[in-house]
Amino acid sequence: MKLYHSVGTCSLAVRIIINELNISCEYESVNLETKKTEKGYNYFIINPRGTVPAILIEKKQLLTETNILLLYLAEKHKAFHLIPFFNDFKRYRVLEWLNFISTDLHKACCSILFNPTINSETKNNAIFSIFHKRLEFINQSLNENDY
Repeated sequence: MKLYHSVGTCSLAVRIIINELNISCEYESVNLETKKTEKGYNYFIINPRGTVPAILIEKKQLLTETNILLLYLAEKHKAFHLIPFFNDFKRYRVLEWLNFISTDLHKACCSILFNPTINSETKNNAIFSIFHKRLEFINQSLNENDY
């Protein structure tokens, strides 16, 4: 298995679960500006979307999207402490949080904050307010539960 990743991206979540589960994995970084891998390959040939993370499984299948990779790795390695089994309602809570983080938090806020084409005024007036409210929600939720 090989993970294509980039520093400062959500591919870190996949690296964390690989480490947590002690999975053997090869890593290759991708320059997202040039779309070249550290070995000099055109990343669009490997992954037509040009995004990270992506996992090449057994040199024949490429799997993308952070949430899908997290689910795949946890289920493949029977890590039910990370993703509960199908008939356990806790599983849907995990999926709910994964979706919230990837859409409401990451795409709607974080990616905009790090986008150099969006001016500071827009970030300060609109995005920080939304981001702050979402972080308050996360903080409240984490304070109400044991982990």
